[in-house]
Amino acid sequence: MLWTMTLYRMPILLLALLLAPMTWGATLAETLEEVRQGVVAVGTLSREKHDPRTSPRAHYLGTGFAVGAGDLVVTNFHVLPKDKSRFVVFSGRGEKAEVHETELLKADEEHDLVLLRIDGRRLKPLKLHAGRRLREGEEVAFTGFPLGMVLGLYPVTHRGIISAITPAAIPAGSSRRLNAARIKRLRNPFMVYQLDAIAYPGNSGSPLYLPATGEVIGVVNSVFIKDSKESVLSSPSGISYAIPVKYVHRLLQ
Repeated sequence: MLWTMTLYRMPILLLALLLAPMTWGATLAETLEEVRQGVVAVGTLSREKHDPRTSPRAHYLGTGFAVGAGDLVVTNFHVLPKDKSRFVVFSGRGEKAEVHETELLKADEEHDLVLLRIDGRRLKPLKLHAGRRLREGEEVAFTGFPLGMVLGLYPVTHRGIISAITPAAIPAGSSRRLNAARIKRLRNPFMVYQLDAIAYPGNSGSPLYLPATGEVIGVVNSVFIKDSKESVLSSPSGISYAIPVKYVHRLLQ
C-alpha cells in the first residue's frame, strides 16, 4: 500500500521540480510591476530655446527611486550635475514622462548618496529592507535606466546574485595609483555588495532589491566604488557594486 502511494506521488513531485525554476521568474515579474512605479530617472532639463535636432532639452544622468511618502528620492551623489538649478527627476515611461522640480535635502558624499525632495504628484515609494545583511549567493535584481538617452525612459531590469561582500576600496599596488578620494576611502572603509550582473552608466542610483518582495537592500553604484576597486584596469569589467541600504536608512534619519 505504501509503495503504491509513493509511485502515485512521484509524477506530482517531478512536476513540482520542473515548475520550480519558473516560480522565480514569475515572482520577479509580479514584483517588477510594483517596483517600476517608484523608479525614476534623474538628470537635467534645459529651459532655454533650443534646436531639438542638435540639443535635446532633457539629459538623463542616472537612476533614483522613491522612498518615504513618495515625495522623496534617493540616488547617487556622483550623479548630481554641477549646475543644480537644472537638476530634475523624470517619472513615468517613454513619451509620457513627467518632470518633477527637485530640491537637494541631504547628502552623504562618503557613501555616495543623496536625498531629494520632488514636487508634483507623489510616487509609489519602495520599501526598504530593515532586516539582516544579505549573504553571498542570494538572488537580487535591480531596475534602472542604463545608457540614459540612448535607450530612453524605459526601465531595464537585471538579475543576479551577491557574489561577494567586500570593502569599498582595496590597497593600491603603487603610490602612483593613489588619489585623494582613494586615500579617504582607505581610511574609512565600509563593506559593499559585489554583484555578478553588469551595471552600465545610467544605472547609478538604481534600487537593488529582493525579487520575491521588492524590498530595497542596496543602491547600485557603477562609478564611485569601481574607481576605487578597479582603477588598475584599462577596460571595464563585468563586476558591479551596490551600497547597502543601511546607509539609506541613516540618510532618512
